Amino acid sequence: MQARKIILETDRYGRLANQPSFPPNTRMEAIFLIIGKIKKKYRRKPSSIIAKKGKILGNILSSVTPHEDWDVLK
Repeated sequence: MQARKIILETDRYGRLANQPSFPPNTRMEAIFLIIGKIKKKYRRKPSSIIAKKGKILGNILSSVTPHEDWDVLK
């Protein structure tokens, strides 16, 4: 007998998502332990009051100070 641990997830209707494949013509015994609900990851959005109202006023790629002032390069 071989043991294989698989953690299965369900969709919002309780159906299995990403069903695993097993060898053909085999008998298996399964015991399901419910671990807990999966927390949904929500995408954060900016407030509609400030969304798309920012402006770039200068060069955002160059440094504010010249590279001669940096101690790291010495």
